[in-house]
Amino acid sequence: MKVALAQIRIESGEVTANVERAEQAIATAAADGADLVALPEIFNVGYFAFDLYHRHAEPLDGETLTRIADAADDHGIGVLAGSIVEDLEATDTAYTPADDGLANTSVLFDRSGERRLVYRKHHLFGYESAENELLVPGDRVQVASFEDHTVAVTTCYDLRFPELYREFADDVTLTLVPSAWPYPRVEHWRTLSRARAIENQFYVATINGSGAFDDAELLGRSTVYDPWGTPIASSDDDPTLVTANADPDAVTGVRTEFPALRDRRRD
Repeated sequence: MKVALAQIRIESGEVTANVERAEQAIATAAADGADLVALPEIFNVGYFAFDLYHRHAEPLDGETLTRIADAADDHGIGVLAGSIVEDLEATDTAYTPADDGLANTSVLFDRSGERRLVYRKHHLFGYESAENELLVPGDRVQVASFEDHTVAVTTCYDLRFPELYREFADDVTLTLVPSAWPYPRVEHWRTLSRARAIENQFYVATINGSGAFDDAELLGRSTVYDPWGTPIASSDDDPTLVTANADPDAVTGVRTEFPALRDRRRD
């Protein structure tokens, strides 16, 4: 399966322009033969635009995700809508972790634009960030079948919490990680992502944005790691489309050759 990571430029609060860039990236990925394309974290509003979260929050069937679903259908490609700020009170088409409030929500659409998976960021960043004050954490982990892969989603700061990944390690072959990871923590970004691939023996695809905000600059470096933890495709911090082939049989092969997961002690 050919995976594309859409490292688009994200401008603070420029929802129309940001969504248009996402749509163009989807079209480009499809034309390039990708089966699945993934977008960054809060790609429409901009992660660091905290003062705009309430103004631009949407339900799961709101304008942004409807446009992304339509793009998936139009181009016949799977799309991970990296995440939006979800208005939980306005969402009435799916389970929500609270009756009201906001969530950092990713949605995986299949080639027909049908919703296959909803993931709400579990670990909310508190260090010099308003996220922990503004958002409701997710409380469910879903997986979905796409092509021959079993896909899971986590979000950015989740990378620092390996126990989350163990919840789905036995079944998943590809984990998508939409993010808004800023400078200067380049080595954290590389090391944590690679570690999650190594210890769980599955593909990890980290999708970061590109662009600067008032007090932060996204470091880009979207990367696909194979089940050995080897980076097989990556980028710098400029807008780009990162592509790689992710073979689910490689996951089986690594787990057969080096069956470390069998040696876990669960007591």
